[in-house]
Amino acid sequence: MYLQTDTQTMEDLRLFSKADTQGIYDIYNQSFTRGGQAIMESMFKKPLSDRTAIQQRINIISAFAELNATFPFDGATLDNVEKYITYDDNLDGGSKVTLSEKETQNGIAAVVRLFHTLRQYVANGELGGVPELEADRMAVSVLLQDPAFAPVFNEQPDARLSFGAVTAFDVLIRVKEKRKVLELLRFIYHLDVYISVARVALQHSMVFPKVHPKGTAILHVAGVYHPLLKHAVPNTLEMPPARNLVFLTGANMAGKSTFLRSFSTAVYIAHMGFPVAAAAMEFSVLDGVYTTINLPDNLGIGASHFYAEVLRVKKIALELSAGKSLFVLFDELFRGTNVKDALEGTLAVCSAFTNRKASKFIISSHIIEAADELRKKDSAAFYYLPTRMNGAVPEYTYTLQEGVTNDKHGMIIISNEGILEILKQGNKGGKRLNKQL
Repeated sequence: MYLQTDTQTMEDLRLFSKADTQGIYDIYNQSFTRGGQAIMESMFKKPLSDRTAIQQRINIISAFAELNATFPFDGATLDNVEKYITYDDNLDGGSKVTLSEKETQNGIAAVVRLFHTLRQYVANGELGGVPELEADRMAVSVLLQDPAFAPVFNEQPDARLSFGAVTAFDVLIRVKEKRKVLELLRFIYHLDVYISVARVALQHSMVFPKVHPKGTAILHVAGVYHPLLKHAVPNTLEMPPARNLVFLTGANMAGKSTFLRSFSTAVYIAHMGFPVAAAAMEFSVLDGVYTTINLPDNLGIGASHFYAEVLRVKKIALELSAGKSLFVLFDELFRGTNVKDALEGTLAVCSAFTNRKASKFIISSHIIEAADELRKKDSAAFYYLPTRMNGAVPEYTYTLQEGVTNDKHGMIIISNEGILEILKQGNKGGKRLNKQL
């Protein structure tokens, strides 16, 4: 069972790199193999929504972390094996690729070395400390004992193969037993992912979350921070079963969007069974995660920003009405309309959200008037990110506090930049500005 999410959420959380911007995937991906990288990418696109599956993956990765495991296979050997075994798959429908005699010989020699290393690792390696992989270890052992592979183990790993041996091995590996070889490679690719993520957990002092059953409505993240920020300020937010909506306020530049991304990323990554950038985390398994941080206008259907927001809320409402338990985040809900409509819309939607006890909602807003009405809801909580004034200069703590703030420093920032003075000076001021730029 996979967690429901969408492209908007993955782009909001910047899971994958874009242009020169690093993605969350890049932090976790220390894989040695192309196959491992492909599996890692698939895990990022398809988080889990089954508690047993999530806990199993957590147990596997944390066991490798405790063992301080290292990947036992040589990257160059695996590159040669991958190139050799998959070169004629022709998945994209393009022209067939052929390998030279030398490339074929190198590929087969790499397969022989890989088989010897894998047999030794399965028999004597670290897998004994990972109970969840015992069934896979046994299955690999059985495959390696297949009489068809006896000629492979009769060869020494670094022996020079004759032309006749190369021809015979080519038929054996790439034709007769290719499916079994690919099964062994898939096992190695998964090892690559588990071990690389375990090493990331150790390098970045990440923690493995505690997983609660679906429907228990627990969400507690302590000391959460954004893994892409060098000097991130950690924050703690607890949403017990009795609290399902957080109303977040704060001035522009106070750190709302960064906190929202940090918290949402932890929720998303936890459903992958990966370690998270936090001091501690507990969560109940959810059916879906949907965020709305950078919602673009949908010009393709002639939709304004406001209408795009309405369609986004409608999509989530339909999921909730189907009985799904969701984590939902809106950064400045209904920012695309006037203040009156934004207030009425925010109140109506947030009030409806508070009745969905199995789901969790975080709504950031500048419409602080909505807080007065929402305080009547027992399941609503209120937090803000404060601003302190140092003379005429706003300073930000980036530390979450309980309550509501009316901090607004937009005009102060505009004034500090001298924009109005520049505009008053006319063409002369424009020339001076061009020089400064």
